[in-house]
Amino acid sequence: MGKFGEHIKEADWKSEKHVPVIECPDEVKSGEVFEVKAALGKEIAHPNTTEHHIRWIALYFHADGEKFNYHVGQFEFNAHGESAEGANSGPVYTHHTVTTGMKLAKSGTLHAVAFCNIHGLWESSKTIKVKE
Repeated sequence: MGKFGEHIKEADWKSEKHVPVIECPDEVKSGEVFEVKAALGKEIAHPNTTEHHIRWIALYFHADGEKFNYHVGQFEFNAHGESAEGANSGPVYTHHTVTTGMKLAKSGTLHAVAFCNIHGLWESSKTIKVKE
């Protein structure tokens, strides 16, 4: 059966289309808002069809020395070309990219987890240093 975390896959985003890419500064000033972008398909495009798509991306932050992760946000992508006329004939497709703002008081690691409706959960992480 295994633990939940054992089902989350990791790989290099340059060679695996399911891995979320986190783009944000490596170093930020304490208490100042900065922008974070999390997306899939930076090097290899991920399909965005009714049958095969990214359902959501979640961001978590683990501050250095803290016991728990903090859930920064969950971003759902709900339109994948569905229509009464059939699959992939709808008028709207959401794209698996999210941009948000956040601020930190401590250095730590930002984690992005993405869910593909066919290939499951994929994770990446990025260390962010906070300066005073």
